[in-house]
Amino acid sequence: MENSNQLSTANKQHYVLSFNGNGGEYFGITIVNLLLTVITLGLYYPWAKARQLQFLYGSTEFNESRFEFHGTGAEMFKGFLKAILIFAIIYATVFLFAYLNMPFVAISTIYLGLFSIIPLALHGSYKYRMSRTSWRGIRFGYRGDKGELYKIFSKGVLLTVVTIGIYGAWLSMNLRNYILGKIKFGSAKFSYNGDGGIYFWMNVKGYILTILTLGVYFFWWQKDVFSYYINNLKLIHDDQYIDFKCSATGGEFFGLLVVNFLILIFTLGIGYPWIVARSLRFIFSKVEITGNVAFNNLIQSEENYTDATGDDMSDMLDLGFVI
Repeated sequence: MENSNQLSTANKQHYVLSFNGNGGEYFGITIVNLLLTVITLGLYYPWAKARQLQFLYGSTEFNESRFEFHGTGAEMFKGFLKAILIFAIIYATVFLFAYLNMPFVAISTIYLGLFSIIPLALHGSYKYRMSRTSWRGIRFGYRGDKGELYKIFSKGVLLTVVTIGIYGAWLSMNLRNYILGKIKFGSAKFSYNGDGGIYFWMNVKGYILTILTLGVYFFWWQKDVFSYYINNLKLIHDDQYIDFKCSATGGEFFGLLVVNFLILIFTLGIGYPWIVARSLRFIFSKVEITGNVAFNNLIQSEENYTDATGDDMSDMLDLGFVI
């Protein structure tokens, strides 16, 4: 008899993730967003971001059902104002100390300010973005604890400084393991199992070979990193699971990135929406998803969270977003 503590491998099936967005449609959205943002002196940005995410999520399908992003411009505008206020307070304090001829205190304030808000931005960003995302009516959610995230981040930053950057690989994996491991999809949950040592040596190898090959190996390095991100991800529901595997090759990454670069150069940046569309189409087509989760049995367990402050702060800090 199968152990109930082990994940069942019965009735394994394949799932399909795809992006069906059109570069031309995304271009139209981008142009309108840009014009309205300029005309309103930046005030339209939250609505522009909401429209962009609604298009990108709505163009992404899993097993022929589309994702939905329910965030609104109004929610993001409130978060945008709060985020600006937080940054304004930090920089006003910095300028005050600089005015008082206390440069060391001013510089320390910048670093301490950023140090304190990065975990807050990550936590808030995932809590908001996941809550406002759904598939077949089932919402995603983020159950991370702000205090735990601060501990992981603080320890990681300290050890990264002490080791002159070496521990950065472990910091990256520890954050990814924690954050992705706290994401839920209804009654199912994600799990990530990255190892800092493996990630460190992968990047050392990539860096050295990129130099030795005059940059050619860079594309294979990026493929290795992307594969490591994907291959360690899992979705679990009771004793059922889904595995994610990357099937892309270094040569395919080379073709994707080189063509993207040429499109960007020869269109003077106008082709960026087509780059986004073709990149997402490529990435999703190279993710093989297998398992036995019965999605019809998922139970709605997550609640709406409408405070977009962390998401806007994450944007301002350019922290990026996974899943």
